[in-house]
Amino acid sequence: MLSTFLMGRYKTISDLMINEQIRDKEIRLVGEDGTQLGIMPAREAMRMAEEAGLDLVKIAPTAKPPVCKIVDYGKYKYEMVRKEKEAKKKQRIIEIKEIRLSPNIDTNDLNTKVNAARKFLTKGDKVKVTLRFRGREMAHMNTSKHILDDFAQSVADIAVIEKAPKVEGRSMTMFLAEKRSDAKKV
Repeated sequence: MLSTFLMGRYKTISDLMINEQIRDKEIRLVGEDGTQLGIMPAREAMRMAEEAGLDLVKIAPTAKPPVCKIVDYGKYKYEMVRKEKEAKKKQRIIEIKEIRLSPNIDTNDLNTKVNAARKFLTKGDKVKVTLRFRGREMAHMNTSKHILDDFAQSVADIAVIEKAPKVEGRSMTMFLAEKRSDAKKV
């Protein structure tokens, strides 16, 4: 049982309601072994939990009627935290890296930027390639589109164009993402 000291000090531990915190008149009760015990008054469910020496935990508060389960709260909370950690381990956060170019970029500089993009793409990040225009360069935006096309062509073996080049204000932007190979699925 959860000690009364802990109950008096904290109203709710995380977002789960337990024992006396459950104020609903009727609840759907699930036993400690996972069997459905049916819909009953919350007081009766609380009594059953006390007799078993366990806690009554509201696991689905939005259901009609709310679902409560008779469990050892400490073990239940530990399992939930462990599952969350396991899910976080499997998660992959994809970052967007930006590479800025100018319309009068030299071939060697472009190759350096392409190599940086390759490094980002192999790590699994997405790449935002921005071609920035200043002053009189704005008049020749359409003729500079080939720079982004050349950039995409040079990384075509490992990347695909996620968003085609698009003019936004004083810049032209294109998004690249890593190619998905069928070998990863198998």
